Amino acid sequence: MPAPTSSLIVVSFVLLLMGSRVSQAQPAASIDARADRLVQASLLVDGHVDLPYRLNDFYENPADSTVGGDFDYPRARAGGLDAPFMSIYIPTYLQSNPAAATNRADALIDLVEEIAAAHPAKFALATSPDDVRQISKTEAVALPLGMENGAGLGGELDNVEHFYDRGVRYITLTHGTHNRLGDSSYDDSEPRWNGLSPFGERVVAEMNRLGIMVDVSHVTDATAIDAIEQSNAPVVASHSSCRHFTPGWKRNVSDNLIREIAGTGGVVMITFGSSFLRTAYQDRDDPIRNRMNAHIDAMGWAEDSREAVVYEQRTRREHPIGTVQDVADHIDHAVDLVGTEHVGLGSDFDGVFVLPEGLQDASGYPALVAELLRRGYSDTEIQQILGENLLRVWTEVAAAAERPSE
Repeated sequence: MPAPTSSLIVVSFVLLLMGSRVSQAQPAASIDARADRLVQASLLVDGHVDLPYRLNDFYENPADSTVGGDFDYPRARAGGLDAPFMSIYIPTYLQSNPAAATNRADALIDLVEEIAAAHPAKFALATSPDDVRQISKTEAVALPLGMENGAGLGGELDNVEHFYDRGVRYITLTHGTHNRLGDSSYDDSEPRWNGLSPFGERVVAEMNRLGIMVDVSHVTDATAIDAIEQSNAPVVASHSSCRHFTPGWKRNVSDNLIREIAGTGGVVMITFGSSFLRTAYQDRDDPIRNRMNAHIDAMGWAEDSREAVVYEQRTRREHPIGTVQDVADHIDHAVDLVGTEHVGLGSDFDGVFVLPEGLQDASGYPALVAELLRRGYSDTEIQQILGENLLRVWTEVAAAAERPSE
């Protein structure tokens, strides 16, 4: 046998370094079948699904197939989804009315509770990782809660405990504009606090005391760093992707923030919305949405009518932007920075207008898993990303709350 060339040696060394990330050629059907088995056998936790707010606008029974949105029980079961965090979303226009913001949060929690009570074989409330694991042994989908926008606290520190008692297990500190807790990455005005506000610092401390995960999606970098420094427990980004692919767009998290979140033991949960995936995708949905709205107006349909909802859903289906590969690229990037143990999924289903082809609703997780398999991820690594990482963080946050403060 001839001696190996220097180039062959280099290639072999690179492959050795890449380890399990080297994909093996397998038939597509074999990978797809393996992906289906893997999602059904794994605990799949999604950090952010906006079902409550969607149903607040146009109610459908999520226990059956629905005409609107991205999530319902049949699609969740098809996709292997075990525990979607229900977003208790507080719109920014309610921030000026603290009582109304708190009432909206309570009303959306009421809605989730009503769904679980009406369909106990299909949905069950979950307030702990143990709940999720127990529910996953049944045919029901677990429904943990996360509050999106700390404005729902109404500026009252006591409401942190009120919403803990109601089942909320993470709070996204801000949303579209600066609020009483801190500054928002979406707000183009001058920073209000240059990070967390004094009230925000007290809220983070109270969340730590009770065992509520601190969520830094939507906040500015300064607010995120303040929250990380203030928290004595792991921090999460429940639905954020990598700014590396959208330079200058601060809603996604920077490489530094990914490292900082991982440094707490936390998890960055990659979202699926097309605008999060590539800068080039961010303006492509506007013409689609404008044509859709013009047609709805021309037909004289109310925005919350069944006709409008059906037409919007058909429009979204016919115009995907991006691919499953784009989402996998974000996972790859975060994994390369901090390892598989600090990466998860936060789809933002029901909260975004356009999604990538193959990931347009809750039945699509196997397509993403198949792509990760093609890229050489092991079953164990995929199971970490699908849910075990977030369950670990949730467990650690609860355990930190049980320890006396030092």
